[in-house]
Amino acid sequence: MWLYILVFFITFFFMEFMAWFSHKYIMHGFLWNLHADHHKKDHDSWFERNDTFFIFYAIVSIIFFLLWKNDILQVGLAIGLGIFAYGLTYFLVHDIFIHQRFKIFRNANNKYARAVRRAHKMHHKHIGKGDGECFGMLIVPFKYFK
Repeated sequence: MWLYILVFFITFFFMEFMAWFSHKYIMHGFLWNLHADHHKKDHDSWFERNDTFFIFYAIVSIIFFLLWKNDILQVGLAIGLGIFAYGLTYFLVHDIFIHQRFKIFRNANNKYARAVRRAHKMHHKHIGKGDGECFGMLIVPFKYFK
């Protein structure tokens, strides 16, 4: 049981690195065309092309669930749940808390919440593909806590 809990938490924390890596090198790289509308909205839809990245990680999570269900990978459930939990956390922090796609969590005003918002604001000050900063989500550089 402890192994599965450990794998869950390792996966969850590894996903922060994956979010940073995919944001910096994939979203601001060769798949910029899917991410660009997140930095500068060029349509009237509530949905963004950027939302397709959620689908990718959902598929990866489902694959690990299936590997576990078919007795191919014992820790597949823990990995799948870790990816899912990070995705849910990312959605709550990024889409709801920061971008207010749903009007909840508006009054959160502790040091960490302010730092997350500041770091993300600094990321979005760059409208183009290059010269970005603060590509992660949950781990915020110390300078934004001031």
